[in-house]
Amino acid sequence: MTRTRHLTSAAAAVLLLTAGLLTGCSDQPSAASGPCADPPNGTHVNAAAPTASGDIANNPEVGTGYRTDMTSVRTHTYAVSAANPVATQAACRVLAAGGTAADALVAVQLVLGLVEPQATGIGGGAFLLYYDAATRTVDAYDGRETAPASATENYLRWVSDTDRTTPQPNTRASGRSIGVPGVLRLLERAHTDHGKQPWRDLFTPAIDLASHGFAISPRMAAEIAASASDLAHDDNAKAYFLHPDGSPKTAGATITNPAMAKALGAIATDGANAFYTGPIAQDIVTAAATTSAGRTPSRLTLADLSGYQAKKRTAVCTDYRTHELCGMSGPSSGGITVASALGILQNFDMAALAPQHLDRNGGVPTARAVHLISEAERLAYADRDKYVADPDFVPLPGNSPDALLNPDYLKQRAALIDPAHSMGTAQPGDFGPIPVATGPQPPEHGTSHISVVDRYGNAATMTTTVESAFGSFHVVDGFVLNNQLTDFSANPTAADGTPVANRVQPGKRPRSSMSPTLVFDRNPDGSRGRLSYVTGSPGGGMIPQFVVKTLVALLDWNLDPQQAVSLADFGASNTPVTGIGGEDPDIDATANGDNNPLVQQLRAMGHQVSVVQQSSGLSALKRTSDGWIGGADPRREGAVMGDSN
Repeated sequence: MTRTRHLTSAAAAVLLLTAGLLTGCSDQPSAASGPCADPPNGTHVNAAAPTASGDIANNPEVGTGYRTDMTSVRTHTYAVSAANPVATQAACRVLAAGGTAADALVAVQLVLGLVEPQATGIGGGAFLLYYDAATRTVDAYDGRETAPASATENYLRWVSDTDRTTPQPNTRASGRSIGVPGVLRLLERAHTDHGKQPWRDLFTPAIDLASHGFAISPRMAAEIAASASDLAHDDNAKAYFLHPDGSPKTAGATITNPAMAKALGAIATDGANAFYTGPIAQDIVTAAATTSAGRTPSRLTLADLSGYQAKKRTAVCTDYRTHELCGMSGPSSGGITVASALGILQNFDMAALAPQHLDRNGGVPTARAVHLISEAERLAYADRDKYVADPDFVPLPGNSPDALLNPDYLKQRAALIDPAHSMGTAQPGDFGPIPVATGPQPPEHGTSHISVVDRYGNAATMTTTVESAFGSFHVVDGFVLNNQLTDFSANPTAADGTPVANRVQPGKRPRSSMSPTLVFDRNPDGSRGRLSYVTGSPGGGMIPQFVVKTLVALLDWNLDPQQAVSLADFGASNTPVTGIGGEDPDIDATANGDNNPLVQQLRAMGHQVSVVQQSSGLSALKRTSDGWIGGADPRREGAVMGDSN
């Protein structure tokens, strides 16, 4: 892989220091000398310019390289891992001041909306799993966006029943892609349930950054460059992200966002209602309805916004070996897909298939391990594609995840795996005449992930998104509006006329792949033991693959959290293509991987192997005898922080 730009981790932090964002930390940005200091995470950053292999039309976000030889960060009583060190530090300081994981989530999400607007922000949605140590319960919060009440099944397909032309300039960049944002309602509900610090105070870090300025990070700069032509069609986006001549703003440039500061100030004072009603809501509706640059307008209304509610769902909790795994339920398919794949893998001795040549980057996965995991994922995705959608509209077989995750059923699925040859494309299980049909999973691109544990023993794992990089390219009051509705299947019926589960319907939430995950030990009597791992990732439809890889690495191969997330990304959706992340230093991606032994072995087993760069953003926190140990994905800019001393 060609790497065109090299930055030391210290140099990357200097970009932040120049904007005054890491004041109060160590004078040496690569040394962890106190609580919430920037950790010594890696010897260097390989920041590659966007290439065809990082095409945002087909992959989660542009590939920006790999930080080699990162090491796990050890903390004592609290820890946080997020995709940008400025956001990580904001959350860490909340934890240091006695805040809960719910408090930290508010602070980190708001800052991420500034420093990682291509991936997340208050104009998007999220899924959250929260572990309350006092009650030993897991709450699942659904902050997924919803379709407008006036949306039809063909809302994304054509302008109207009488004008059957495609929304312009395309579905994603039109107003039709914009769903009612959900993340602020989710955060408010979780904070009400589990917060300790005042809501208003948690907005201060983001408001200060928006008002006084912050440095564009290398990854944000790469995304701006890749999306410059689309950003130019929106006046607000153009003014914020581009120079007057239309050229993209570059890494290290300091930008301010007074419009965001004003909006956050109102929400800090008046709660989430200030976003869902009043001037901000009107601005959202007006921006979504714009026809400038020939864009097809949204049908979003003030009533859609004011009526939005974050929902509490029942987490999907299943056994794996000696652990209990809890994931997100519908409308996210992530929890079911991860549990299904692992339930299939439970029938194989994965511990015997640990990576070879183990190093700080996780070593080299064996061909047999990649084969079994990819085949299990094909089977899991086949069921996901057919049966999982918004449960308020489309019931699962048996009206719960239990049928899809029944151990006997998954054992039958495991028996379909040929140990020597790939099945290519799997067929879904047969649960009788259920009136839904297989629909392709549209890509989810612009996503981020946060993992947090606090001093009280609570934990939060939240995946948050605006869908594609910079969402719908509509910017209002300083934040990006999502294009989440493109996660619906645009065509509402299958070839035989059967309705597709994930079709558009009024007020419906599109299916997601987000997979925030909590892992617990099992007590000898089978009851839930202590919380042992917190993990999750961005990455679009490949999120379950990233999470499965990491969980197998942690639970079967005993890799430390940094090795587990650094390990080469690999896996498969339900297609003949098996992906092996070509950005990994242990994978030779030259000549389409033709010279790489792992790729050669997989192709001999019938896999169509792609070595396109992956853009996971994994984080993993592991409980130890004296605290926590954490890892952040080397493919992005994330960091782990906590009370290290």
